Amino acid sequence: MTELALIRLLQPSDSISELTALLHNAYGHLARMGLRYMATHQTETVTRNRIGQGTCLVAVLDGKVCGTILFRSAKQTTGCPWYDRPDVASLGQFAVDPALQAQGIGLRLLKAVESRAVASGAGEIALDTAESANHLVEWYSRLGYRFAEYAQWSHTNYRSVILSKAFPAAGAAQC
Repeated sequence: MTELALIRLLQPSDSISELTALLHNAYGHLARMGLRYMATHQTETVTRNRIGQGTCLVAVLDGKVCGTILFRSAKQTTGCPWYDRPDVASLGQFAVDPALQAQGIGLRLLKAVESRAVASGAGEIALDTAESANHLVEWYSRLGYRFAEYAQWSHTNYRSVILSKAFPAAGAAQC
């Protein structure tokens, strides 16, 4: 197991070029499956624009960005009926260097955005992925995400499944 990666906000000194390359690399397996996720081919300009839609967190190991995730508050989340709900935050542009996957970095990034969602007052956090990416749907399901709806984005070649995770109501008793 590698040392613990630092999870932090994206900084102006972080390279958008390297972040874009990380996304392409991490989504490469999905591209080889024939799935045209935006992150399989997006330009640096698209990466920068997507970052501007929310709060970008990165995982850093040995001084190098090795993972990323984008958090959007409920006010920043739009695009389909589920995302348009006033209590639903979202995440996207989620990637970990393939050489470092299955070592807990992705889970830590995910937990960091879930904490941000709770702190922002969201009742749910949602994401979308390809319906046929069974390994991802199953992973998110094991982490408490459930089916909310389907969506068809104009920039993908697949039907997306919207998965969402509810948070306990503020002040609710925890068992």
